[in-house]
Amino acid sequence: MQERLTWIQAVADCERRGQPYVLVTVLGVTGSVPREPASKMVVTREHSYDTIGGGHLEYRVIARARERLANHEYSYELAHFPLGASLGQCCGGSVAVLLEAQPGGDARLVVFGAGHVSHALMRIVSDLPWQITWVDSRQECFPDRTPDNTTVHCTDDPVGDVPELCSNAHVLILTHNHALDYDLCQALLKRDDVRSIGLIGSQTKAERFRQRLGHRGYAETDIDRIRCPVGRSDIPGKRPMEVAVSISAELLNLVASDTADKPAKRGLSWGALKALTKEVKPGEVEVAGQKT
Repeated sequence: MQERLTWIQAVADCERRGQPYVLVTVLGVTGSVPREPASKMVVTREHSYDTIGGGHLEYRVIARARERLANHEYSYELAHFPLGASLGQCCGGSVAVLLEAQPGGDARLVVFGAGHVSHALMRIVSDLPWQITWVDSRQECFPDRTPDNTTVHCTDDPVGDVPELCSNAHVLILTHNHALDYDLCQALLKRDDVRSIGLIGSQTKAERFRQRLGHRGYAETDIDRIRCPVGRSDIPGKRPMEVAVSISAELLNLVASDTADKPAKRGLSWGALKALTKEVKPGEVEVAGQKT
């Protein structure tokens, strides 16, 4: 059963998990309406928390919020809803709603393999605002409880699931099976939407994989996308936690480089705020600054 959270609890939960969400706020009302100004709710891809009054108004707002999440539109939107026949609500008033879409975590990470190094790694990255997918074919290798920001994906076809799981993600290959490692490398090199590829192993394994991939026709520039041995070379040690610390440090640098060119969050400029709050005629809904 879905846990019942208030909107403020849901915001905290989404931030902790690194999960994208939309914060919905009733800015203003006229006439008879189901909820008062400042009422809020939170919408994610799968759930909604709290309420702005229910009915078709809420249904329409949730649908619009999820459309923004699906399209990765992480911005602000002001919409005006008359509560008449078009919404199937007889209140007779109107509601102005602000939708604030938030992207959630700083990065997406997919980890193939649930061995000792992976378990140690999860103890570190569980406190980071990342969205993590942990993949293995052995359900018994996963802990009974995983971190809030981690989704377990148990599958008998990890290679076949690469397109579904790894788009726009940093990927770590930490499995117990060299043949599976090689097949995962091939599947990942066929994609140009993977942020990075890290492969656990020795220098000997790295050279062997480079030769095999070269014989398969992969270009040197493509093979160079695979970091093997994965992790920082200046962090010594072979214990699982030592290796996990090395990998985590490398990942932090990679994620930082992803976000280096992104402007800091400063909210709305005065010009953008004026554009959002310009008058909308009754019966119209303003979407991303345009009347429809």
